Amino acid sequence: MKSVDFLKALGGVVAVVVACNTYAQSSDAMASGAMAAPSAKTVKKENRQLGRKVRSALAKAQGIDVSNISVRARGGAVSLTGSVPDESQIEKAGDVAKGVDGVTSVSNKLSVVIPH
Repeated sequence: MKSVDFLKALGGVVAVVVACNTYAQSSDAMASGAMAAPSAKTVKKENRQLGRKVRSALAKAQGIDVSNISVRARGGAVSLTGSVPDESQIEKAGDVAKGVDGVTSVSNKLSVVIPH
């Protein structure tokens, strides 16, 4: 009879240990960020940083007038809007933006405006 009570107690302990271990594993997955999405504040910060990197690369590139170019970034997708004084700068600006680390796509909506 004592061995039956012992086995019942042992079975109860094993069940508790297994339940605790399962909970710990699921908590670790959540803590590691595997399931957690970044906060809106973090996403905005990353988008601003990428936009600044693209803007800086455009400013450093030879032959591109960045004075009327706006850069917006969203999740790796970059949008270029505004105007440049000559058509060759449109393609060049798009190529420079594509070459920036972190850029996944470029929407080049630049147009040519001839200065008066």
